[in-house]
Amino acid sequence: MSCTVIAFGELHGIFAWLHELPVSIGLPDSVQAVVMYAALGVTVFSVLSLFALFLVWWERKIAAHIQQRFGPMRVGWHGWYQTVMDALKLLQKEDIRIETRDKVVFFWAPVVCFVAAFLAYVVMPFGKGLIVADLNIGILYIMAVTTFTVIALLMAGWGSNNKYALLGGMRSAAQVVSYEIPMVVSLLTIIIYVGSLSMVDIVESQSGWFFNWFIFRVPFGPIAFVTYIIAAIAEANRTPFDIPEAEQELVAGYNIEYSGMKFAMFFLAEFVNMFTVSAIAATVFLGGWNGPFLPSWVWFMGKTLTVVLLLMLVRWTYPRLRVDQLMEFAWKFLVPVTFANLILAGVLKYLGYWE
Repeated sequence: MSCTVIAFGELHGIFAWLHELPVSIGLPDSVQAVVMYAALGVTVFSVLSLFALFLVWWERKIAAHIQQRFGPMRVGWHGWYQTVMDALKLLQKEDIRIETRDKVVFFWAPVVCFVAAFLAYVVMPFGKGLIVADLNIGILYIMAVTTFTVIALLMAGWGSNNKYALLGGMRSAAQVVSYEIPMVVSLLTIIIYVGSLSMVDIVESQSGWFFNWFIFRVPFGPIAFVTYIIAAIAEANRTPFDIPEAEQELVAGYNIEYSGMKFAMFFLAEFVNMFTVSAIAATVFLGGWNGPFLPSWVWFMGKTLTVVLLLMLVRWTYPRLRVDQLMEFAWKFLVPVTFANLILAGVLKYLGYWE
């Protein structure tokens, strides 16, 4: 935890230094951009990897306390580096490759999943000025690259040549297609008011006091936030929507044939995706980095971790839905509600409400 805090505390200076590094060493203009963005990518990747390890430990502790037990306690203070030791263990384990697999698809599935999980952070504003690239289509870019995750799960299911893995991959595709619609429509409800797809513009449109945050724009704001959170849980394959890897039915689902580092890549990608959907919620609905007194990155991380905590509490509180219940809930309830809320927001925007 301390390493992560230090990393984010120094992130602003690191970003500024990395932007100046190519110029200071006299590289040509064409090379400067490549060096700068590569350095920024490595920095963000390193910080997120540390944070993924922290989230794994945090969820284990939260789950333990909900179930009236202690969780990891022996390896470090309250087992704080238990996850680090688990990661090292996975790195040393044998990479088992079954003979009947589709070699190319089986190999690339965890790579695609892992890379797709991190691509969203190119446009994620960690704080004021703490962004790799402020694209004018930022939120659209995030929705596009995160969709590659479902392609990776389908690849894992098909490439494993295992019926349980294939069922998990197919379920994942159906689930993501179903819940992608209400999630995007919930975000469109806010974009109508902002008038921009840029993540920075979305945050700046909520500057000032907390009642300027879109979650407090009654009535469409709270509805959009709740529908987004529900759809985001399904997108991240979290309980009660973890149908693609339902242990009681599919043993482990799409990753049943994976071991060692490949399994670790799927596992870490799941927690990075959870952090991603929480960061989007903090940016779009909770004002992003806006807040008094404290540094901007502290507000962003505090809001994001609050949403992460909400997702963890949901996971360890509610039971898993059946496949038919999951699909019916998406198409018969969530999609109509989000479109009705989008129309309501459009009407209120036209009438000048909340301007």
